[in-house]
Amino acid sequence: MGGSFVRYVLALVLILGGGALVLANLRLIDFEIGEVWIYIYPVIFVMLGLKWIVDKIRYNRGSWIFGSFFLLFGTLLLLDRFNVLDFEIDDVYKLWPLLIVYIGFSFFSGTSPKRKHRTKDKWKGKKPHKYYSGGFTVGSHEYNQPNWKVEPMNLRSLAGDFYIDFSKAFIPEEEIPIDVHSLAGDVHILIPENIPFQVDATVKAGEIDVVGQKSEGISRHLSYVTDDYETAVRKLDITVELKAGSIRVVKV
Repeated sequence: MGGSFVRYVLALVLILGGGALVLANLRLIDFEIGEVWIYIYPVIFVMLGLKWIVDKIRYNRGSWIFGSFFLLFGTLLLLDRFNVLDFEIDDVYKLWPLLIVYIGFSFFSGTSPKRKHRTKDKWKGKKPHKYYSGGFTVGSHEYNQPNWKVEPMNLRSLAGDFYIDFSKAFIPEEEIPIDVHSLAGDVHILIPENIPFQVDATVKAGEIDVVGQKSEGISRHLSYVTDDYETAVRKLDITVELKAGSIRVVKV
């Protein structure tokens, strides 16, 4: 996830681990350093779930599905650690009925009718892309510097957030392909009102919001194209594919 979230998790690990060792040295608790991790990683799951839920509430960028799942999963692990109930990490399969619940909720938000499909060979004849990230990166990617130049982008990540603000960019007079692929994360794209664009967004589990058209649940897909896209010279051809997370495209 984002860099700030990683810092918070690291701070929590250091605080809890160090505090427990102090109490152990004072013989106030019976504690060994090897036991730290079994308490720490459930807290990380809880924090991750809360982050997704809070981001959804405050910024409409998170995910109810993954937020609620990790929050519940981490909470059950913590209850096990404090001997309230029996639940180990291998018991995650017991939560499979949640899929039924999520699918049920997905029926409340139907998919939008598909618009015109983008061309399959959108990279044909394009110059080598300047903006590229390899498929094994983890972390946030932000493109929001004043007057940054837009060139073909092929962004790939195992896990992380993508924030792309085209309203602050210099966009050349041409059709520019933008590809974003990630296993897990949030994608937030801002596009000026005067820039024609088309979007092809797919998420295996999560949600999509493209200029107010929304789809949430399992195996969701949404396509959108502005009315003036075909005749425009300067335009953006955007493809976003996520295994899990949220996709949001906003006009500004």
